[in-house]
Amino acid sequence: MELTVRAIGAPATQASAAATSTEHSAHGGSGASEGEDAAADIDLQREPAASFRAHPAELPPAPEETVHRVTLTVTETVAEVAPGVPQTRWTFGGAAPGPVLRGRIGDTFEITLVNDGTIGHSVDFHAGALAPDEPMRTIGPGEALTYTFTATRAGIWMYHCSTMPMSMHIANGMSGAVVIDPPDLVPVDREYLLVQNELYLGSSAGTADAEKLAEARPDLVVFNGVADQYRHRPLAARPGERVRVWVLDAGPNSPSSFHVVGGQFDTVYLEGSYALRPEDAGGSQALGLQPAQGSFVELVFPEAGTYPFVTHRMSDAERGAAGLFRVE
Repeated sequence: MELTVRAIGAPATQASAAATSTEHSAHGGSGASEGEDAAADIDLQREPAASFRAHPAELPPAPEETVHRVTLTVTETVAEVAPGVPQTRWTFGGAAPGPVLRGRIGDTFEITLVNDGTIGHSVDFHAGALAPDEPMRTIGPGEALTYTFTATRAGIWMYHCSTMPMSMHIANGMSGAVVIDPPDLVPVDREYLLVQNELYLGSSAGTADAEKLAEARPDLVVFNGVADQYRHRPLAARPGERVRVWVLDAGPNSPSSFHVVGGQFDTVYLEGSYALRPEDAGGSQALGLQPAQGSFVELVFPEAGTYPFVTHRMSDAERGAAGLFRVE
């Protein structure tokens, strides 16, 4: 497996509060005051275009190779975060969230980060344990770096841009997931992966609004980058199948409480260890995560039907963190 990352980021001199304020302006953080607030265009009852394709949620198995070479290219792209609501997203690999990486304990990941953008960016992989000084440094436009780590512990781990102000880079789309399989992970019929983020909308086609972000006032909360996308394009399953759902709360600010309406979790793998297994008498109704935490749950759908999934932080579900399993 090979991955390359290209980053477009903010200048490396961003440590002070004054630099943070300057960066917010440079990144369009106050874009809402320069044009119409894109939040005015939110209508979660609106159907997406017939051509809309949801962000892939299916999680393929870990590849057989033990060395994963990846180039992540960070780009700036305009994409709809809800029907009729365009925003400029800073992306790893052209999408927000970025590509999912998967491997096993002992695997080596060689990441090439390439900055093709107009400002500095960086990357921080929680799946690796190493001194951050060099591999997580901010690189300027046209620069590249190599980031190598060995996976020593299982779990679903966040990666993100760590250039300051970090909240702005994450809110603009610069996060993703690394899945390191537990050694005793058993096969299931289907696996899905959902990354929860908040969106703080600036002007139409602009970047995140710094004031909303600082006050933690999101306009949308989403799974895999787009509000309610799996309500319009449901995830598939069949009655009696065992389904595993990996969930990562990428934040930058809000917790998650993942719940499937009409379903019960009989397996919970919470931040690196099993809290519940199928042979246990108990069950779980919600998976609680703080920002940067990740876990998986498993369930079996008892019969055909449509099963909504949400964050049970209901105001956030009503802001777009909802979808459907279509079981037939």
